Amino acid sequence: MRVAIITENFLPKLDGVTRTLARLLSHLEAAGHRALLLGPRCGMHEYAGAEIVTTPGLPLPFYPELKFNFFRPLFVKKLQEFQPDIIHVVDPVVLGAVGVAVARLLRRPLVSSYHTNLAAYCRHFGFPWLTGPMWRYNRFLHNHCSLTFCPSPSTARTLRYQGFQRVRLWPRGVDSALFRPERRRPALRAAWLGTEEGTDERCVLLYVGRISREKNLLLLANAYRQLDHRRCHLVVVGGGPALTELRQALAGLPVTFTGYLSGETLAEAYASADVFAFPSTTETFGQVVLEAMASGLPVVALRAEGVCDLVAPEEQGLLLDPTGLSPAAQVAAYRHLLERLIYERATRERMRAAALAQAARYSWYEAMESLLRGYEEVIRQREQTLLAA
Repeated sequence: MRVAIITENFLPKLDGVTRTLARLLSHLEAAGHRALLLGPRCGMHEYAGAEIVTTPGLPLPFYPELKFNFFRPLFVKKLQEFQPDIIHVVDPVVLGAVGVAVARLLRRPLVSSYHTNLAAYCRHFGFPWLTGPMWRYNRFLHNHCSLTFCPSPSTARTLRYQGFQRVRLWPRGVDSALFRPERRRPALRAAWLGTEEGTDERCVLLYVGRISREKNLLLLANAYRQLDHRRCHLVVVGGGPALTELRQALAGLPVTFTGYLSGETLAEAYASADVFAFPSTTETFGQVVLEAMASGLPVVALRAEGVCDLVAPEEQGLLLDPTGLSPAAQVAAYRHLLERLIYERATRERMRAAALAQAARYSWYEAMESLLRGYEEVIRQREQTLLAA
């Protein structure tokens, strides 16, 4: 099978989308398929056997790490030379939108995948009036595709409610050999806490992810400010456009900022913490939540899309339903949930075991095979249509 992927984002940018695409390319290579990736400038010409062809873009002023990418005539030439069996547009916005048109022009089977709740982002970045138009635009693009893949049942329900057609689940997995409790490092905890004494007596709260407005991190910052810091310490892993704002919100408090981590260093950070604090309301899956659970961490999050499919309240963690709560009430309620796991060690241990059992259900191999089965289904349907014509 020859698969052409058109994406608005790719490595070295680190997020759930780019890491999933890297996994997909590796899986395609291992399964003996060929791939072509058309995407933003990334400094690479090949990844996992796939040719990468890139284009320049203009950074968005309110989110410099996202770009307005230009579709090059070279992309059409590369697609014609590659002769893909199927074209997959990833979170189509600008580059992907032209990709939809080109796929139809070349008469190639076309699928899409939905990863990012851009309509919700509009609210977080001060453009609430764009929420409705963004849903309509996304629906228009994805409904031109034979299938739209999304990562979680709750996101699938949201998309169907918004009028998306032919929605199919493409779940995610976790590398259980990398993310596991055995990677816990007492020396790392001591470095975070600034002492080698009593490191197990203080509860380490961990956030991993992009530091940007749509992650709702001021809720965590304001709740943490009200906690007893003799009993807990916050570690923040990641970076992004809201880093300065978050540092200011946490000024004067005991906090460790590590910057971006990956591989074994990231796995050690997960395993060396005690509770995963994740206040985002804009996830379509929550890959970092699954990695934290595989590392043995109970989760304190919001009852929101994506995360609610991974964490059952009072089982793998605690979920705050923010519906109808004022900002101050949300902070107080979130602080209370954090305090429960800081003080209730037995509850942490019970939820830790449940988190490990839940994470064990997710396999990257099965996730990627489900996508390939969708590819094959669309290709077969296309062939049958051509034969019947």
